[in-house]
Amino acid sequence: MEIIPVIDLKAGEVVHARQGQRATYQPIVSRLSPSSMPREVLAGLLELHSFTEVYIADLDAIEKQGEHARIIGGLAQRNPAVEFWLDNGGAASATLTGTDNIRHVIGSESMRDIAALSASDASAILSLDFRGRDFLGPPELLEQPSLWPNRLIVMTLARIGSSDGPDLERLAMIRQRAGARRVYAAGGVRGAADLEALRRAGAAGVLVASALHDGRLSPTDLAEFS
Repeated sequence: MEIIPVIDLKAGEVVHARQGQRATYQPIVSRLSPSSMPREVLAGLLELHSFTEVYIADLDAIEKQGEHARIIGGLAQRNPAVEFWLDNGGAASATLTGTDNIRHVIGSESMRDIAALSASDASAILSLDFRGRDFLGPPELLEQPSLWPNRLIVMTLARIGSSDGPDLERLAMIRQRAGARRVYAAGGVRGAADLEALRRAGAAGVLVASALHDGRLSPTDLAEFS
């Protein structure tokens, strides 16, 4: 199972995401980094474990309030062995052109219609975004799994940064529709027991942030489940 650390960027810093309430996010305080600067946070994560993928959410770009393309491009260039999964709300940026280790994530919450998915490249990753019971995106996207790419994220925003545990029920629902596609869980991981539950549930991987930064997931845990 792939364990993928998450970096949420806002106003030039890494912030602590909590339940999808982006207006309240504050700069992260982490055991792994002396500051909330993206370069230092990423270095701390890679020192904790040799992650091969890192998920980045450019929250300013998603909210149409700016972007972090230069910062993200720099991180990708300095870490060529890492594959960066980037959700930037579909924003185009010449700064990121030609960066071979960036894979674009299409967040359903940013989609006006399903045309954005059909126009994407084959390596794109689809994030199916949920807030509570509500699906954030074109309703027909859930109804037409034949349009889904090979990698899917089940993003439960209300569980991000919470102590509620992963959304196993929704993961099972999407996996049933997804067929042979790889399905990744996001939101609610509290520790090794949740990783075990996700592995048993058939998750291809999981996106994690808080449990890495506060030490609930140790290097031994990461080595065991990766």
